[in-house]
Amino acid sequence: MSINERVREIVEPLLATHSLTVYDVEHSGSSLRITIEGPDGVDLDMIARATRLISVALDEHDPIPTKYTLEVSSPGLERTLRTPAHFAGAVGAIVSVKTVPSFEGERRIKGTLETAHDDGITVDGVELRYADIDKARTVFECGPTPKPGKQTAGSKKAADTKAANTKAKVS
Repeated sequence: MSINERVREIVEPLLATHSLTVYDVEHSGSSLRITIEGPDGVDLDMIARATRLISVALDEHDPIPTKYTLEVSSPGLERTLRTPAHFAGAVGAIVSVKTVPSFEGERRIKGTLETAHDDGITVDGVELRYADIDKARTVFECGPTPKPGKQTAGSKKAADTKAANTKAKVS
């Protein structure tokens, strides 16, 4: 059993008694990152309480033989996607995916996560196996969606620049 699995095994039942769930566990070098969720999100007080509970439990069970720094946080708006369950929970969201160097196709893909299954995902019609994915996360886009036919300041400026360049070439 890996360290991540052992930590999850210790922490999940403990947090469940406080209506919290473990989103992810990542042990890397001297850091142990535990990402938690609540039914209505988590606030700083919840994270502080969870950190104390987790710290005591890990001290008692000692699943990591070396020194480490414990970090407990929420997944945030832009969540890391590492497991099939993470991807399944993000279906319909905008995601950013970086593929492994050996992948034949675009190295960076951004779009709507259409499907997630046991073998891989589909992002805007592009099918990827989990083995093809180096990194992935959800993307938070701020602000309302522009109304059809309306131009934002940035798109108007780009359109004006394109029009000016076209006139310059014609003249």
